[in-house]
Amino acid sequence: MASGSGTTLRGRRTFAKSSDGDGTRSVEEPVDVRVRSVSNGKIDTEHVINKKMQLKQKAEQMKTDLLKQFDSQFNHFVDNLIEESTTLDSPLSPFSSPSVNKEQTVVAHGQARAPPEKGKHFMPRRSLLDELFQVNHIRTIYHMFIALLILFIVSTLVMDFIDEGRLVLDFDLLVYAFGRFPIVISTWLCMFLSTLLIPYGLFLQWASGYQASKHKILRTLFFGAFFLLFQTVGLWAAPVYTVIQFCLPPASRFIVILEQVRLMMKAHSFIRENFSRVVSNKEKSGVQQIPQFSQYLYFLFAPTLIYRDNYPRNPTIRWSYVATKFAQVLGCLFYAYYIFVRLCIPLFRNISREPFSLKVLVLCIFNSILPGVLVLFLAFFAFLHCWLNAFAEMLQFADRMFYKDWWNSTSFANYYRTWNVVVHDWLYYYAYKDFLWLFTHRFRAAAMLSVFTVSAVVHEYVLAVCFGFFYPVLFCLFMCFGMAFNFVLHDRRKGPVWNVVMWTSLFLGQGMLVCLYSQEWYAQQHCPLTNPSFLDLLKPRSWTCRLHL
Repeated sequence: MASGSGTTLRGRRTFAKSSDGDGTRSVEEPVDVRVRSVSNGKIDTEHVINKKMQLKQKAEQMKTDLLKQFDSQFNHFVDNLIEESTTLDSPLSPFSSPSVNKEQTVVAHGQARAPPEKGKHFMPRRSLLDELFQVNHIRTIYHMFIALLILFIVSTLVMDFIDEGRLVLDFDLLVYAFGRFPIVISTWLCMFLSTLLIPYGLFLQWASGYQASKHKILRTLFFGAFFLLFQTVGLWAAPVYTVIQFCLPPASRFIVILEQVRLMMKAHSFIRENFSRVVSNKEKSGVQQIPQFSQYLYFLFAPTLIYRDNYPRNPTIRWSYVATKFAQVLGCLFYAYYIFVRLCIPLFRNISREPFSLKVLVLCIFNSILPGVLVLFLAFFAFLHCWLNAFAEMLQFADRMFYKDWWNSTSFANYYRTWNVVVHDWLYYYAYKDFLWLFTHRFRAAAMLSVFTVSAVVHEYVLAVCFGFFYPVLFCLFMCFGMAFNFVLHDRRKGPVWNVVMWTSLFLGQGMLVCLYSQEWYAQQHCPLTNPSFLDLLKPRSWTCRLHL
């Protein structure tokens, strides 16, 4: 007690000196004095204060995290609200006079197309996965896929070591799939340079003399015919002839054909947007607003299919982010390699030697669901997230909404809108909206059917050229089941059960695609035809190809 009393007195003296020195100090300031009280042992008050400060810091950190999460969710909600509002048809302003409204209506109907400002609006926003990966729970799912890749690699190395007695690291499937790559590079350069020079040159010549021309329609038809000729011969026929003539392997064909489709869509968007500008501008002023060559060049590399003179830009380039995204693309490529090596090739290599039956087909479809879904995820993550974000970062392109939360879709209509926003925007503004402009708004169902048809034909065209055979499985799934699900599983279907239905249908569809196309691929290899007729080329080889041991 004497010791405790002495400590208390020393504490009082210290406090008194502190008060005399500075009268503005708080009573609780002399915390450097260690006060000990006896209650079932000695308790260090300084330790308790430190604990309280740590708890206070944790509370402040939790408060900051909650505010950041709320701000992110609120920004996402506002962005979606703005986007939905801009996609609506712009009504006439209620504050305009009737005469002005009537004049605007006449001008609007007199234009060949809607002006660009009524189309897609670009705004700075991050990709959804970049935001979700900041959450530990979501990032753990990404780590699980990495762990699965490691297991694929280990299992492949172990099986090769058991079969061959050594480690096999030749990656023969990748070498075959991306063979003849110099031809791919030269073909791409020809496509890109022609798309860079010819559409811009044709548009410049047409627009520079459009107002002074006395035969505007004939002038437009003349240059339009040249543009269609370039699209047909230069961008469509020439690349297809190249991949067939040089017998390019599948992955190399995919690079050429997908780039062909991308450049054709970009050239159409450039002409479509600027044609409307020139035609509508002739009634306003005599000055033509022709895009600069640098703006068109930027658009050809930008991760969008909708042309604008200017896009929202970021101030800096994060090169570490670019390197990470390209490394993830490379990782997805090896991931797909091991999926085919471990899950697909052993399943389909000898399938032509088995007698066909319904049981074999059903087992094949269900065994193909896992590799099909994994390839779907890898294609989405590698291209729509990593590849497009890498180019967006290098170009300082700020609008990163290349996809939405398609995994939460409760209807196929919402899934089609959110899976690939880049292509959906092009189809919406240049196929759906232009169809409604041509045939009035009374034919919305026909416009939707035309969009489905265009999408299905292009998808099947890509697969037919890249695989080297015609087997319209994807076209039938698009036009039959896709159209049916679009009207049956529409946006009024809400609730988790419809999300389960959507995922179940997606899984089965991926299993059917992988199973049927893999069967046909190996049937083409095992049962080649010497002098096939046109009907033989259209008939699936897997229906009749049966090998006997």
